[in-house]
Amino acid sequence: MKPCASPARPSTSLSLWRHCLPIVPVTIGLMGLLLTSPALAQERLLRTLTVTGEGIERIPTTLAQVQLGVEVQGETATGVQQEVARRADAVVAFLRSQNVDKLATTGVNLNPRYSYENNRQELQGYVGSNIVSFQVPIAQAGQILDRAVQTGATRIDSIGFTATDSAVTAAQQQALRAATQDAQRQADVVLSTLNLTRQEVVGIQINHAEAPIPRPVFMPAPAAMKMEDAITPIAGREQEVKASVTLQVRY
Repeated sequence: MKPCASPARPSTSLSLWRHCLPIVPVTIGLMGLLLTSPALAQERLLRTLTVTGEGIERIPTTLAQVQLGVEVQGETATGVQQEVARRADAVVAFLRSQNVDKLATTGVNLNPRYSYENNRQELQGYVGSNIVSFQVPIAQAGQILDRAVQTGATRIDSIGFTATDSAVTAAQQQALRAATQDAQRQADVVLSTLNLTRQEVVGIQINHAEAPIPRPVFMPAPAAMKMEDAITPIAGREQEVKASVTLQVRY
């Protein structure tokens, strides 16, 4: 808009200036808003409380993560490797017949075996191994371990316990809810102590919501077993799913 020109005649000056007068307060109002907005934003930023809440959900484990395999010693590398392959094939075939989950080879090794006498190193033979891992329901783990040994497994390295993926996901969601509620409670306690009131949440950060990797339990080397022997007892444990949430709360 062009600025108003000076009135050419006195008789029309009052009418012209009446039309120009509203420009002044509008300009002043806009300038005042621009000047005060940063101050209001800074005040809102300063009047925030940051709190971190934690949530823990405990769920029963229902799956066993097992690691076992075959280990053979012999005089020649070829003979050891062939015997390891023969026994490992039998063990893997058995595990597949039991419909175990996540069956995978985790290690294949062949190493020389030495003896040391009078500062002399002498080759005694070779030792080879083939290690696999798999997952089964805990209720079936003991029987499968025993039958795997009868099939040809000579070592049971470890067993860990975990819940199903769906149970872990549900526990993660519940832990997040608990962490959020914990953060809100903390904010309310602090603010009420200071006679302040919690307003809206202006910032949210999910730090983590996960289940820890199952911690394996290392097993002793199996002894020779017969079909009539009792089934190896396997008992699971609870699994903790943790979550942490940080809130920025305006007051």
